[in-house]
Amino acid sequence: LLYATHLGVKMWNIETCKFIKLLGRLDIHERFIKVAVLEGSSKKNPKAGGNAAFRKEQDPTLFCTGMKRKRFYLITRREPEEIDPSKADKLKIGRDIFNEKPSNEELKAIAAPDNKLPKSCVLYTEYGEIHIKLFPKECPKTVENFTTHAKRKYYDGVIFHRIVKGFMVQTGDPEGDGTGGESIWGECFEDEFHPSLKHDRAFTVSMANCGPNTNGSQFFITTVPCAWLDNKHTVFGRVHKGMDIVQQLENIETDDNEHPLRQ
Repeated sequence: LLYATHLGVKMWNIETCKFIKLLGRLDIHERFIKVAVLEGSSKKNPKAGGNAAFRKEQDPTLFCTGMKRKRFYLITRREPEEIDPSKADKLKIGRDIFNEKPSNEELKAIAAPDNKLPKSCVLYTEYGEIHIKLFPKECPKTVENFTTHAKRKYYDGVIFHRIVKGFMVQTGDPEGDGTGGESIWGECFEDEFHPSLKHDRAFTVSMANCGPNTNGSQFFITTVPCAWLDNKHTVFGRVHKGMDIVQQLENIETDDNEHPLRQ
């Protein structure tokens, strides 16, 4: 008996009711859905006679499909053969052949002229410049969203709409009241937490959200360590110059709703 599980394809002996083996264990990141077996075929041995002229090839192949995958999988005792370009008359052993059609996202990534994300940026305020180091390697999607918005002038003229002295200053909302803003994809995107990026110091640049995986365009700069925000908000930058400008913003007078009285 063969059947697919989240660990791989299990094989049971239905006569003895004993588990035999687990197939496809090396591909545990896949979830097999449908399974079919191609039995070994008979081959003729010209040197033998009678019934011995035919022998059963002892290498059946398991055919599997995977959840949300455009490809199929063949599980066998043999490794697939690939032609070695340096030795056209010989074969070398390989493991995998990628033959599925690329997705639209993959095609766009290939066609993009430059996929390198910026590692720094400058926020220009009426008080002065705030220089920020970005972390594209640790949180690429967040940095892509932020820098693309900046290049498209999405943040031009946007105010720091929320100011909490002894905590942080927040901006990134075109509406100017904390209710607006969206990602470059038009919908919320997932959090990107990294063990090396914590709210363990002042002047940390982090994404604002209203719950898990609800990032849009708003972000904030802390003015004190905020460990309680770890693994709740994505840290994607650090201020390395212009800390005094952040402190000036922090000291702007606000109303009871933490909105600045001076726009």
